[in-house]
Amino acid sequence: MVTERGRRETPAQPSRAPRRRATPDADNAPTAEMPAVDGNGHSRNGEAPEVRAKSIPEAAVARLAVYLRVLSALAEQGATTIASEELSQAAGVNSAKLRKDLSYLGSYGTRGVGYEVSVLVSQIERILGLTRKHKVAVVGIGNLGHALANYGGFPGRGFPVEALFDLDSDLIGVPVGGLPVSHMDDIVRVCAERGISIGVIATPPTAAQSVCDRLVAGGVQCILNFAPVVLQVPPHIEVRKVDLAVELQILSFHVARRADALVDGAGSGGGADNGAGNGMVVR
Repeated sequence: MVTERGRRETPAQPSRAPRRRATPDADNAPTAEMPAVDGNGHSRNGEAPEVRAKSIPEAAVARLAVYLRVLSALAEQGATTIASEELSQAAGVNSAKLRKDLSYLGSYGTRGVGYEVSVLVSQIERILGLTRKHKVAVVGIGNLGHALANYGGFPGRGFPVEALFDLDSDLIGVPVGGLPVSHMDDIVRVCAERGISIGVIATPPTAAQSVCDRLVAGGVQCILNFAPVVLQVPPHIEVRKVDLAVELQILSFHVARRADALVDGAGSGGGADNGAGNGMVVR
């Protein structure tokens, strides 16, 4: 999943000499200012989190969501503490990176004990804005839209699906996941009335920009885009793009690279003691 960078064009400005800017890597690209807090919701100097803020890199934000999923499962199993090594292994990251990520929260754990599961859950939920619900609208009730509308995991994580939209007259009024489908012409009105904050676009690419414009006009602040197009949005709108074809192509690259490595190893003989002639690679 990637952040989409398309923005509405602004009037031309007087030409200036181009200036090269360093592009930060994913682990250092800052998001909005986030508070460093302790388990009581205060910063380490005792101030309320609004007083003292800390910038969290976008890549770290994505990992925090993974940590929350792991910690929530542990809490359901009755776990009260967890060591950084255990949490990092369950989340698929190294322990040094995990400790750095959690330091953005103001949480460093206790030597010999680890981290308190309930405290970490509370801290991460606060940082990710999950202390309140975010109402979701899904536009495009095809196969993907149906699956998203029927997925029961969203409400429990604070993302109740509150509106569904499509152009197909045979779908209008038909309940999907217990919610009737509305016409796309009603996007602006329904989103405004129901306080929708997140819009999910699961339409063909030709319709995606028009749908995006209507969602923005209805007060939607964030968009999850499954259409293979770059959306043009105002600066205050956050867009995340999910292109499944691109993800599969990336996986294809890794498969091909590993296959080439095996061929290269077999061709070189793999060394004197690898059973020459059997094509095996000793690791």
